[in-house]
Amino acid sequence: MATNPIPRLPAFPDGFLWGVSTSAHQIEGAADLREPSVWDAFAAEPGRVKDGSTAAVACDHYHRYREDVALLAGLGVDAYRFSVSWPRVRAEGGLDFYDRLVDELCAAGVRPVPTLFHWDLPLALQEAGGWLDRDTASHFAEYVSLVAGRLGDRVQKWITINEPAEHTLFGHALGAHAPGKQLMFDSLPAAHHQLLGHGLAVQALRASGATDIGIANSHGPTWPASEEPADVEAAGFYDLLLNRLFSDPVLLGEYPDGLGELMPGDVAADLKVIGEPLDWYGINYYAPTRVGAPQGEDIEFGGLTIPAELPLSVREIEGVPTTDFGWPVVPEALTDLLTTFRTRYADRLPPIVITENGCSYDGIDDQARITYLDGHIRALHRAAEAGVDVRGYFVWSLLDNFEWAEGYARRFGLVHVDYETLARTPKASYTWYQNLLRSRD
Repeated sequence: MATNPIPRLPAFPDGFLWGVSTSAHQIEGAADLREPSVWDAFAAEPGRVKDGSTAAVACDHYHRYREDVALLAGLGVDAYRFSVSWPRVRAEGGLDFYDRLVDELCAAGVRPVPTLFHWDLPLALQEAGGWLDRDTASHFAEYVSLVAGRLGDRVQKWITINEPAEHTLFGHALGAHAPGKQLMFDSLPAAHHQLLGHGLAVQALRASGATDIGIANSHGPTWPASEEPADVEAAGFYDLLLNRLFSDPVLLGEYPDGLGELMPGDVAADLKVIGEPLDWYGINYYAPTRVGAPQGEDIEFGGLTIPAELPLSVREIEGVPTTDFGWPVVPEALTDLLTTFRTRYADRLPPIVITENGCSYDGIDDQARITYLDGHIRALHRAAEAGVDVRGYFVWSLLDNFEWAEGYARRFGLVHVDYETLARTPKASYTWYQNLLRSRD
């Protein structure tokens, strides 16, 4: 394994939060101790998950959480972002696991930061309509109240919902993720109801006494393939659907022009709930996207099939390195994204936390991951120097895990997991991040 010089951390504001992230369905396992989720049903369908695997065992974090908290403590992070499994909470004694996990984190001096929905909708709710049904948002708020009532004495920082954009696009529009629907633009009600669920969850958390609430939305710069009007128009449309559709309602209390009338229900009243003030705004960032006019054929991109009937096409970003997943590595795009958000939303933008940033590379001596993380942390620092109020950074992910429709083929972890023995082995990037955090002293 290569020897890395001890990194020096750029100067971030006092109280800046350093952490790592995971999600319940991807690591917990113990599927027999919770209700089924949409992902259990999706993975059971032949061909849905590329290696035919499921998350029934995953990393067995449910039984090995003490070992994993010890890894967090050894890493030296301030905080751990995990998700609470709604299907587990619905099972008898399901919240007991999160009681134990939160206690273990607090004892180790690691701040717990739960995400309340990370794509694993209870299957029973999906069968009743899922996020296409308005009632799911109300059910979500009831579940959030239950979790907050149980954990709120030890948890201060909360995340309502993770990446509604991806859950809408991949799960409801293109069918590449659970629940596997291919509704194209008829998937927009799923976006609206997730956003409404977010707003209702903020209200439920406030009622429980919570004062540190955010969301984890995925965002990235959209670059036109050329200056030709058709490419610029297509890129603007992509930016509308993947960025502004999910940030404008939360931060401005309004949909971008033309989208509000496509949403179900009393949209004006719903927007007042969706736009409930936040204490901070979480951004999951991985890469920019280069977009051009449609090319008249399906395009394979990043593990997805982009249908020809969409009014855009995703193009390769040439001249930059890529991860093992084929995603472009462009750290400076993070600076671009954050300064754009500051300009776009001005005083309506609360402090920002990077709730996910990471990359898929094989191997324990993962020098490419170190290069990726170092570049993005420095890009985040440049955004802070440019006046963006940034308050935290969470690496995705602590552990290699079940990577949704990719199964176990993609490894995002700072810690290697042997899926046969479930043994954990810290990678070079774990030691690098550990040394980076120690350089604060």
